[in-house]
Amino acid sequence: VSTSHLQLAAFALGTVGWILCTVSMGIVEWRVWYVDNTTVISSGIAWVGIWKVCFITYLHVSPGYREQFCHKFSGHDSFIPHEIYAAQGLLLIATFMGLLGLAATIFALRNVYMGITHKTLIAPFFLVGGFFYIFAGLCVLIPVSWNFYSVTHNQSIAFPPSYYMPSSPAAQEAGAAIPAGIAAVILLLLSGMFSLSYRFPTTANTITK
Repeated sequence: VSTSHLQLAAFALGTVGWILCTVSMGIVEWRVWYVDNTTVISSGIAWVGIWKVCFITYLHVSPGYREQFCHKFSGHDSFIPHEIYAAQGLLLIATFMGLLGLAATIFALRNVYMGITHKTLIAPFFLVGGFFYIFAGLCVLIPVSWNFYSVTHNQSIAFPPSYYMPSSPAAQEAGAAIPAGIAAVILLLLSGMFSLSYRFPTTANTITK
């Protein structure tokens, strides 16, 4: 048990990182667009996510009330930029890989705290869990950095008329999903390094402890 403190920390960090990964995948605020025409986008702000685009509008509702209009992306939409397609696939992979990493770490920690001293039931699972964490972290890093690059260069998206969105914003900034994804990357990579650092104690040390 005394040799697996870092791996316990890896499990905690990996859990938080995995949660942040799923949160960043689910929320729509990847890019915040500021638009000049407020005829439909009443607040002048639209949120572009990896699954849909949303904005606040006062149309089709009673005076003084507002509603959020969202349009989901389809897999057949050719206008969606490559970085959004990449984010959809890579974040799904990261979520699955992170879950496998957690499962491997839980199994190894269970054996440690139950006093099971078989090396094959502990060390390999910490190593496998570490690789899964790192792979998940890299899968999050690619779409987060790619989309952040698109935001900083104010790149446009050729939305069709049915989306009621301009092809380019007056300005845009990174939404909440970007820092959540960055935090997920840091935590997943740290948990992976902690898991990979496990060294099974020698027989003499095990008997002494």
